Amino acid sequence: MKSLRTLTIAGFLLLMGLLPIMAQTISAADAKKHIGEQATVCGRVASEKTAVSSRGEPTFINLDVAYPNQVFTILVWGDDRKSVGDMPQVGSHICATGLIKDFRGVPEIVVRSSGQFSR
Repeated sequence: MKSLRTLTIAGFLLLMGLLPIMAQTISAADAKKHIGEQATVCGRVASEKTAVSSRGEPTFINLDVAYPNQVFTILVWGDDRKSVGDMPQVGSHICATGLIKDFRGVPEIVVRSSGQFSR
C-alpha cells in the first residue's frame, strides 16, 4: 500500500513537471484564438519596456509586432523579475508557457518564473 501511494505521488509530480512541455505551441498571432487556454506562445521579441513609474513595475515583452500594434504580450511583474531572470533581448526568439488571458483586446501570458520561458 505504501509503494502504491509513493508511485501515485511520483506519477503526479512527473505529470506536473511535464505540463509546460505538453502545452500546445502556437504563434503570437494565433494566441488570440486560444484565450483561456494553457499554451506555449513563441515569437520574435519586437519590443520590451519596463514601466518603472507604474505600480508593480511591469515589464512588457511584445512578440512579433512592437507596441502600440502588438499582437501578443508577455508580462513580468517587478516582484517576479528576480525569479524570471534576464529579460530576452529585442530580436531574439522566445517562448512563454502559461494561461493566455485577454488584456484590452491583446492576448498575454504572465510569466512568474524562468521555467515559463524557453529560448
